[in-house]
Amino acid sequence: MQYENLIDRLIDLAFEEDINTGDVTTDSIIPESMNAVATMTAKQEGVISGLEIVEKVFLKFQKDIVFVPYFKNGDFVKKGDVILRIEASYPTLLKGERTSLNIFQRMCGIATETSRYVKELVGTSTQLLDTRKTAPGLRVLDKMAVKHGGGTNHRMGLYDMAMIKDNHIKMAGGITKAVEQVRANIPSTIKVEVETTNLAEVDEAIAAGADIIMLDNMDNATMAKAVGVIKASGKEIKTEASGNMNIPRLKEVAATGVDFISVGALTHTVKAMDISMNIQVEK
Repeated sequence: MQYENLIDRLIDLAFEEDINTGDVTTDSIIPESMNAVATMTAKQEGVISGLEIVEKVFLKFQKDIVFVPYFKNGDFVKKGDVILRIEASYPTLLKGERTSLNIFQRMCGIATETSRYVKELVGTSTQLLDTRKTAPGLRVLDKMAVKHGGGTNHRMGLYDMAMIKDNHIKMAGGITKAVEQVRANIPSTIKVEVETTNLAEVDEAIAAGADIIMLDNMDNATMAKAVGVIKASGKEIKTEASGNMNIPRLKEVAATGVDFISVGALTHTVKAMDISMNIQVEK
């Protein structure tokens, strides 16, 4: 699993804030030797994401759990579907319940919302991108969920792609100078994306050698002209539409020929999927 150390630290932090020195209620009442079975059930339809993270949470408490998923990440489930089963000690199940559900419900919610957007792009060549508008510390999980929902991950952070935006352009003294300064300071393997808001800026970004040109807050007609100009340049430049993107607009924006549409709402406005966990003592 990529970013495994980051995920481990995330789970450890969740335990620190939730369990800290111990579960005073469970530790007082339920013996560690008591075994039980837990099931997680979908209370609404949606797309599954985060099964391996749920397992990881419980493995932190007990190495010999039996984890049985009935679906895969990316699968669609209906209300009432049993998603997974866990056999473990009763204390393990109780202590891992809230952390696992908090993560799982959020990830499934993101995957479900992403799938709604992706459906609108079926039949086009345009891909759906996420953004950095994620919950602090949860970005790797948020982006995993986007992937499971059928979306495509944009840069993970400020370190793996250069994104030259309006403030950078102002400080550098223009798009051309900004690209030159960035190129002089990064490895050739890192791509450079330039934000543009009009056709003149698009022309300058093409001439400056941008790898990706963001068409920010443009109307559809201007966007279509920009895509045409970029394609006519003969350069292998990708295009990204950004700004006020929502489901009703997607098909029209895709029709302009853009390669990507980025949507911050996939991760910054998250409605968790309703999932319940039921525990029963083994007989």
